[in-house]
Amino acid sequence: MSDLFQAAGLTPHAPSPLADRLRPASLDEVVGQDHLLGEGGPIRRMVDGGRLGSMILWGPPGTGKTTIARLLAKAAGYEFQQLSAVFSGVADLKKAFEQAKVRRSAGQSTLLFVDEIHRFNRAQQDGFLPFVEEGIVTLVGATTENPSFELNGALLSRSQVFVLRRLDEAALEQLLAKAEAFEKRALPLDPAAREAMIAMADGDGRYLLTLADTLFGIAAPQPMTPAELGQVLQKRSPAYDKDREEHYNLISALHKSIRGSDPDAALYWLARMLDGGEDPLFIARRLVRAAMEDIGEADPMALVLANAAKDTYDFLGSPEGELALAQLTIHLAAAPKSNAVYTAFSAARKAAKETGSLMPPKHILNAPTRLMKGLGYGKGYNYDHDAEEGFSGQNYFPDGMERRVFYAPKGEGVEARIKDRLDRWAEIRAKRGEGR
Repeated sequence: MSDLFQAAGLTPHAPSPLADRLRPASLDEVVGQDHLLGEGGPIRRMVDGGRLGSMILWGPPGTGKTTIARLLAKAAGYEFQQLSAVFSGVADLKKAFEQAKVRRSAGQSTLLFVDEIHRFNRAQQDGFLPFVEEGIVTLVGATTENPSFELNGALLSRSQVFVLRRLDEAALEQLLAKAEAFEKRALPLDPAAREAMIAMADGDGRYLLTLADTLFGIAAPQPMTPAELGQVLQKRSPAYDKDREEHYNLISALHKSIRGSDPDAALYWLARMLDGGEDPLFIARRLVRAAMEDIGEADPMALVLANAAKDTYDFLGSPEGELALAQLTIHLAAAPKSNAVYTAFSAARKAAKETGSLMPPKHILNAPTRLMKGLGYGKGYNYDHDAEEGFSGQNYFPDGMERRVFYAPKGEGVEARIKDRLDRWAEIRAKRGEGR
């Protein structure tokens, strides 16, 4: 063994990261995943039953995916074999499957752990299927991406998906306590700085232990304050990928917070997206959409302001222009809500497809030629400005199509006045025999 260390330029006693030195020795020592590993949890039940099924472990970085896979193999008596989809190719997969076949013939089961499994292409993922089906390997795949989007349906149908949770403050504090017990000394932090360091980790246990490892190597004369800690350590970048699921999760959260009339939550999600490096114009487009879909005629100025905010950002850029997006976000969230225009237009489009090419009624057609006049074009048209209350109540739907009501204002904001007018016009129309 010492020859291997020397070949790598290391000694058997070369220092390793604190996260490796504190790696759990059993499933009971894993923190933050009790919903899977605790009493009655689905993975715990597999282990207690002595038989593992193929699974996908989906969760953010630093939540214990690799550790859990190792401990599962240990607890069930399986041989643990690890591949990384980043560094492995078809040849590596073939070699792993051949080794698993040999073990199986000797009565030894294999747990094949594939890190970043979503990085294998569809064809490579299909290559797992016969070996999983035959029980040659028990596959445990780890991914930070939504398996619904990144993994083949055939592979998912042969595996259970388990969601690992981002480590909460209690779990992170538990890790720090373990680190201090291992090092036999306390971290050089005052209580506020300790809280700040836990916040820096943003739910990533491995990153928290990396920060702790750095602090243990610092000879601090007295406990650090949050300000002093900030000079030594850097906050972990928020988990955000503009090209993947998080991009859509956060814009959905922003839109739904606006629809739910919660300006504080909406501002939070706006800030999260901007801090994550999202394109502000992508956000602006969604805000314009929210102004149309969710506010509509309840506050007609919302759409005007949405476009004004977009133009303001175009003019000023970041960071000043981001304030216009924040102002718009608050306005939209606090505005009265109505999707009546959205609903009405959807219903009208459906009706248009159903009724085909029905012509408008002749009385609202222009008659620029004698022939058209002779055919009755324009005959009986009532000029609304000359009618009582400026409303003639004539029928404008095609002949042969019953009158339909698409737009039903909700009575919020400006739409309350619109509703009153439409109700009055419906009364007039009914009196004149047209019906609404």
